[in-house]
Amino acid sequence: MNGFNYQTSRLHCEDYPLDSLAKDYGTPCFVYSASAMASAYHAIKNAFEQHKPLICYAVKANSNLTILKLLSDLGAGFDIVSGGELARVLRIGADPSKVVFSGVGKQADEIEAAGWH
Repeated sequence: MNGFNYQTSRLHCEDYPLDSLAKDYGTPCFVYSASAMASAYHAIKNAFEQHKPLICYAVKANSNLTILKLLSDLGAGFDIVSGGELARVLRIGADPSKVVFSGVGKQADEIEAAGWH
């Protein structure tokens, strides 16, 4: 599912007219489709189902707490690179066992916050 479509010549996100959103909140305004994200997540999960993968979202791509919560609720894990990203995924209640702390150059406090001693 795309999540974005035209209805009577008006662009909508799901069933919400985006011109109304722009009028209420101004522009630029970032709009995301929860159904499109869920659909994409399930498509990836189903494509690799036989391998039982942990599908991890790269938090650096978008660290919006609502989006992270949606992905966590769908079963996603998270790829993080900093203590700040760790704090965000823990704040939304993500399962710490589904967090991959990648990259180099970790500070001692980041390693301790991740539970590695």
